[in-house]
Parts: sequence; C-alpha cells; structure tokens
Amino acid sequence: MIRWLFLGLVAIYRYGLRWLFPKTCRFAPSCSEYAMEAIQRHGPWRGGALAARRIVRCHPWGGSGFDPVP
Repeated sequence: MIRWLFLGLVAIYRYGLRWLFPKTCRFAPSCSEYAMEAIQRHGPWRGGALAARRIVRCHPWGGSGFDPVP
C-alpha cells in the first residue's frame, strides 16, 4: 500500500509537475525514473532512501553519467 503511494507521488511529479522545471538531470536514468525503479525493486523505505540520496547528488558540482539502481 505504501509502495503505491510513493510510486503515485513520483508519477504525479513525472507527468504533472515536471514541465515546471528545466530539464537539467545530469544522470541516466533521470532522477524520477531512478526513484520509480528503486521503489519497485527495494520497497518504499529503502527505495525512497536511495532516491533521496540520488536527488541530493544531482547538483551542478555533483557527478554525472550512467547511475543504475543497485
């Protein structure tokens, strides 16, 4: 149940709010794709933590490139 709530929040961002922000993701897959895959693979708590860690790293001085879900 909580997994679907987290996935729903990410889907709302991806399909409803993403157009408000410039396309600046430095990683592949994008942060929202990464979050959905992490939550599906690892569950809402661990996957949410992985997604949050990825979002924190997504800044101009952070890394870039291919970063798959572990």
